Amino acid sequence: MKMITKILFPLLIILFLSNTNFAKSKLDKMDHKELQLSVDSMKQQIIAIERDRVIIRANKFLTIQPETVTAFSCPRSEGGKHDFFSEGPYWWPDKENPNGPYIRHDGIRNPDRFDHHDSSLSDFSWIVSSETSAYVLTGDQKYVKAALLHLNAWFVDTATRMNPSLNYAQAIKGICSGRGIGIIDAVPLIDVAQSVMILAQSPYASKKDISGIKDWFKQFLGWLTTHPYGIDEMNAENNHGTWWHSQVAAYARLLADQKSLQLCADFYKNKLIPKQMVANGSFPLELERTNPYSYSQFNLEAMASLAWSLSDKSFDIWNYAMPDGRGLNKGLNFMYPYLVDKSKWPYNKDISHWENPPSARPFMLFAALALDNQEWFSMWKSLDEKSKGDASHKSMTFKNPIIYLNTNLKP
Repeated sequence: MKMITKILFPLLIILFLSNTNFAKSKLDKMDHKELQLSVDSMKQQIIAIERDRVIIRANKFLTIQPETVTAFSCPRSEGGKHDFFSEGPYWWPDKENPNGPYIRHDGIRNPDRFDHHDSSLSDFSWIVSSETSAYVLTGDQKYVKAALLHLNAWFVDTATRMNPSLNYAQAIKGICSGRGIGIIDAVPLIDVAQSVMILAQSPYASKKDISGIKDWFKQFLGWLTTHPYGIDEMNAENNHGTWWHSQVAAYARLLADQKSLQLCADFYKNKLIPKQMVANGSFPLELERTNPYSYSQFNLEAMASLAWSLSDKSFDIWNYAMPDGRGLNKGLNFMYPYLVDKSKWPYNKDISHWENPPSARPFMLFAALALDNQEWFSMWKSLDEKSKGDASHKSMTFKNPIIYLNTNLKP
């Protein structure tokens, strides 16, 4: 086994420095070798930035026991012990009718809502992707073992597993027991699916382990694509529709589900860009929100995630554009100047945390690597250096960049 590990681990590192998708305009200006050196340099810098903090974090997590949805319950949930439950974040008790239905205050989060399952799912993603990142960096078996402990608790163990559905997500007291828009609560599982793709290649993860985990994702993907809540989200014309497809693409990639991947590609070309983006690259439905600056980035992040999962030789999302120029690049170009100087934002200011400076977002890193774009990389690196470390990383949609450095992973 030690000999196998010595052989496989260098191969894993080589995979992480393998080819990614590059901008055609760049390819016209420089040969492939020069381009690859540029992207490899970014990857090496990312590894240097992340290495110490990832390993410190992963070592700390080694002693943490799994805590799934079965550890917490809420009397307002109509689901069972194994069902994920959350409440709409912007819904509050009515002061005029305390025992009546909740009322909405868009953009203002209710601090008393039940969020234990949200927090547990986020922690689960944080732990698994950190342990997987540490394994990639070191090849140490203990990190695989730790990740599998949590994966089995959430997806396999009948005593603690979460049901592969979201029937009770973002419920609203007095109005509904769950909603389709609650599917967005499962976005942390994108990191988990990416981690499983890496762990599946490890000699320390058995076929039985991986099979059980993939079976959960297969059931969840089936629910997402057939349940009325899933259908509603699939057809949403704002960030919810983008994130539904981003999730489906990530899970379908893990499962090698070509039908679902094609569904996502068709959505991008025929619905996402035509219906969500206008000529200047902005998203009008996000600009209508009470936090338009944040929601514009949130939707752009979902687009970048979708591109990261889907782009290949047959369909390069990063460089795809409609005849009028609308596409992911247009969206990136729209947002860039307002990340450089937030004060130039010409739309309504966010009602929450507007005074906070921009943060390093994963879509910046995806754009830098996929497009060989040094400006985006410099922005990500600069903002990352100003962040508050693990606290800011944990709150991100994609928490550990190490697991996304290789685009050639196979299920």
